[in-house]
Amino acid sequence: MASQRESSLELRVGKKFRLGRKIGSGSFGDIYLGTNMTSGEEVAIKLESVKSKHPQLLYESKIYKILNGGLGIPNIRWFGVEGEYNVMVIDLLGPSLENLFDYCGRRFQLKTVLMIADQLISRLEYCHSKNFIHRDVKPDNFLIGLGKRAQICHVIDFGLAKKYRDPKTHQHIPYRENKNLTGTARYVSINTHIGIEQSRRDDLESLGYVFMYFIRGSLPWQGLKANTKKQKYERIMEKKMNTPIEVLCKGYPAEFRAYFEYTRALRFDDKPDYAYLKRLFKELFFRKGFQFDAMFDWTVLNLQNGRRDGSGSTSGTPAAQAAPPALAPAAGQLGTPDQGPGGYDGRGGIGLMGASSGVDPRVRVDPRLQDPRAASSNRLYTREDSKDSDVNFQEMQRMQDLRMQPTTAPAGYANNGGVRDDRLYVAPRLAPTGVDLGESKLGQRQRY
Repeated sequence: MASQRESSLELRVGKKFRLGRKIGSGSFGDIYLGTNMTSGEEVAIKLESVKSKHPQLLYESKIYKILNGGLGIPNIRWFGVEGEYNVMVIDLLGPSLENLFDYCGRRFQLKTVLMIADQLISRLEYCHSKNFIHRDVKPDNFLIGLGKRAQICHVIDFGLAKKYRDPKTHQHIPYRENKNLTGTARYVSINTHIGIEQSRRDDLESLGYVFMYFIRGSLPWQGLKANTKKQKYERIMEKKMNTPIEVLCKGYPAEFRAYFEYTRALRFDDKPDYAYLKRLFKELFFRKGFQFDAMFDWTVLNLQNGRRDGSGSTSGTPAAQAAPPALAPAAGQLGTPDQGPGGYDGRGGIGLMGASSGVDPRVRVDPRLQDPRAASSNRLYTREDSKDSDVNFQEMQRMQDLRMQPTTAPAGYANNGGVRDDRLYVAPRLAPTGVDLGESKLGQRQRY
């Protein structure tokens, strides 16, 4: 058995990638650390059983190829079939915003939320420009990069993404009702809860809930008790629908309320004014006297911890102490066919790096973001590393010297008083029998 396990560590995929230890569990399979045997570069390798009842890796790889080249989009290195597994090799990324949120005591300061907001709106804008909506916007699906890209938020996990318009004609998909819930209940839009087909507006509303989750520390519909998952789903929906925007955003800058008022007023096929939404938060950022210096909450905490221990080493962190031994995939272990609707396997979707406890601390859980390719240096990435990154913080800071006009809503928005069209609120419906109604990933994947 031991010799088989050792030999399995030398498994190769795509002829040039060596399969290493498991670093996480995704919604449709498991993720492993891999190495390019030519260059020595580390990558992430996502495996999915070819026998899966709800295969999605091929679909996801096609979307990554369509999105290729965008800032904050992981680069796909290879896709193919090896033995009993579909395999996707992709860029190795750092921890998710959910992990960093935990590390920072489950609350981000306003400055960090605003710097994140600017990037995440841009990520969705890019995906939408390529004719896809994400449909599972949540903190787990945004990961920071490694090394010089540690200040860049990347969007991942396109297993539930859907083409919302024809690439050539830009003909929008038709408005529909009575749709199954697709996404994560905590963050989905109200329209998604009540069964309306998702479009660009829903991605943006979900993102608004992510912002409030970060700045508040939690959302009002978290922790609701129910006897069944179906009842829990209904309680989440009711609480979300009965929480006014002004209550959700009470005590926080008015720009967050303005964000929701705008996104909830969008009609089904409206093109959002992304520039307006980003401008809301940028002007708030400048008014508060903040600087775009890449000093996120976790960066500051890294520096403080580094000064305390005098070394910057992460070997003493709980994440490092909990590092599991390197294990190779056992036959039949991955992608088992006991998944629910949309391929949900009960573990929750977590993207490239996983959310389970058995995670390589160098890659995902290690809160100090040590470079996995230079583990012996004990070096932490700080604001100095932003100089060569794709995020030009100096240029963003220069905007502070410009006199910008007060932000106004896009033409036509102010005239409707923030009232949504009559297709937006329909009678709540019960989900189909047998559908998992927890706060986890749900819904049938739509092919394109």
